[in-house]
Amino acid sequence: MSYRPFFGFAKEPFSADLDLDEILETDDLIGVNQRMEYVTRIGAIALVTGEVGAGKSTALRWAAGKLHPSRYRVLWITATSGSILELYRQLLAELDINTASSSRAVLTRMIRQQIVNLALTKKQQPVLIIDEASLLRLDVFAELHTLTQFQGDSKPWLPIILAGQNNLADNLLYRTAIPLSSRIVARSHIEAVNRERMEQYVLHHLAVAGVRHSPFDDQAITAVHQGSGGLFRKANHLARGALIAAAAEKSQSVTAEHVRMADSELL
Repeated sequence: MSYRPFFGFAKEPFSADLDLDEILETDDLIGVNQRMEYVTRIGAIALVTGEVGAGKSTALRWAAGKLHPSRYRVLWITATSGSILELYRQLLAELDINTASSSRAVLTRMIRQQIVNLALTKKQQPVLIIDEASLLRLDVFAELHTLTQFQGDSKPWLPIILAGQNNLADNLLYRTAIPLSSRIVARSHIEAVNRERMEQYVLHHLAVAGVRHSPFDDQAITAVHQGSGGLFRKANHLARGALIAAAAEKSQSVTAEHVRMADSELL
């Protein structure tokens, strides 16, 4: 039995593919947004950390969506463990420039030209977001700060948001990363949520998917919170799996046992 018609969902519940106005506004999201606005205004660097599945990427997407596209150009990169040249090519691709050059000097010059063009000709403020930045190699951290230097370091034309797992902050403590970390002026750490916030999250996603009356009983909400460790990504999987388990039993009520059944399917 398909759980969507069984419970009356208009669309897939607990999906990560939400419109910006469908994302639950939390204190963490507001905090990331405030810090992004601040570093964008002064051309500095912000750090966003949190455990896997805590909602970092969603917070970044929500905050970036607050930047007016006529005034700002968001450049979004998902980091890898590759070299600085790979990161430069990713950035150039975001700037609509494709190149096969392997020259660090050439790539840097092309990036600088595009940033200056955005700032002076198009009157747009570029904002570089590097998601999964905890994957970056230490030698990349050692050089990344040079991208922010324009006209003798007097023009703050390229603010950067670095987001990653908790070890990102540790990586920035290495001596080679000091020139980069010295430019960090704002930090957000996204924590796992408590049970009350998790219940709010579950009810919000149910409503977004078209169900106003929650089929989850109190024990099921507690089981989702405990099973996910307060992390939204796993909570999505548990809640959806529990709905599937309940529908399979033709139960209009989702219980803690259904959540446990869903948990047994996850790694």
